[in-house]
Amino acid sequence: MSKALERRAKLRESLIEAAERRIAAGGLAGLKTRDLARDISIANGAVYNLVEDVDELILRVGSHTLARLDAALTAAEGDGPPSPRETLVRIAVAYCDFAAENLELWRALFEHRMAPGKPVPEWAVSEQMDLFRHIYQPLATLFPERTQDELGVTARSLFSAVHGMVLLGLEQKLIAVPVEALREEIAAIVRAMVDGLTGKSDWTSKRM
Repeated sequence: MSKALERRAKLRESLIEAAERRIAAGGLAGLKTRDLARDISIANGAVYNLVEDVDELILRVGSHTLARLDAALTAAEGDGPPSPRETLVRIAVAYCDFAAENLELWRALFEHRMAPGKPVPEWAVSEQMDLFRHIYQPLATLFPERTQDELGVTARSLFSAVHGMVLLGLEQKLIAVPVEALREEIAAIVRAMVDGLTGKSDWTSKRM
């Protein structure tokens, strides 16, 4: 790599890191290219020599966030007995914890909207969908008779339930729920959903 390309790559990474800090501190609404340019000591217009537009910049920050979320869910998978039921509980609670600890960056994953008529790039969609493997794998163990498509629907449904609880529970208004209480509620809901899906009594499913 030439020195010019190496310098550009370093500046690009610095820009993404600066945007990550800005979003973490003030959410997407606080993200301004002039502030980012000042943060990394470049001209305002030079930002667009490093990324195509603000959409790409936000997606690159999201890529960093998803990588850290992936690591957190992977750690949760191995942090307990190999029961598929309890693995689903652990990754759901880990998702809640990650959201609480990285609130603005987590919100940005879902609040960002591409410019009208501009699709989300394939690489970004792929990164998002790859995280579903954490839900898909224990479900495949629980329901070996289901097709991949059926498991995919169940995985998305389970995620939607947990995500909705986290989203509402962490809302900093009247409906906010203390994180510890939210963790307990999420664990209870995931266990109840799995027990309902498997059609087994609670005492039986706890042995899985």
